[in-house]
Amino acid sequence: MKIAIVVFPGTSCEADVRSVIENNLEIPAEYVGHDCNNLDSFDVILLPGGASYGDALRPGAIAARQPVMKAIQEAAEAGKTVLGIGNGFQILLESGLLPGVLLKNSNLKFICKSMKLKVVNNDTMFTANFEEAEVISIPIAHGYGQYYCDRDTLNMLQNNDQIAFTYVSENPGESIENIAGIINQAGNVLGMMPHPERATDLLFGSTDGLRIFQSIVRNRRVSHD
Repeated sequence: MKIAIVVFPGTSCEADVRSVIENNLEIPAEYVGHDCNNLDSFDVILLPGGASYGDALRPGAIAARQPVMKAIQEAAEAGKTVLGIGNGFQILLESGLLPGVLLKNSNLKFICKSMKLKVVNNDTMFTANFEEAEVISIPIAHGYGQYYCDRDTLNMLQNNDQIAFTYVSENPGESIENIAGIINQAGNVLGMMPHPERATDLLFGSTDGLRIFQSIVRNRRVSHD
């Protein structure tokens, strides 16, 4: 299995993600630049958090127009696994790989804290290691975390079970329907604002984030058997 970690100017969480992949899962990971135009050799593509291009225009707006995004689009269409975290989620939305937008937090402040999430759909390659409706703990760190979409898109997400995670008891950015993470209709692309790479050891307060990465690896291996 080969895993790519896509890095743009301003990406800042790539080392944390790579540490989880290589140290916790013992799988080699490779950094891929924004100018890469071919991801055929990779099985999993990860877009970590940060502030690509300094969040100029809008978070993710410039990154979504870089050459590597065409390769990510092709990988997604081929059924490969794509995970966008934080700014990575924003990039997936700006590129059209996922529907909706992420607006500035309603209180206009950057929020960094551990959050309780509900696993709304555990029948995905990202959430199979959880129980349905299980409440887990994963931290957030964002200023633009208010997920929004129109009513038709929301109905689509709900009817197709594309809402993967919702916030429980507290909705830090006032996301519509408490949404914290969504998948595409094919089920192989996940975008989420919470940072699972920061919840992989009890020293961090939770290992729930590690289970997302373990689920990805388990499902990719099953699909290759």
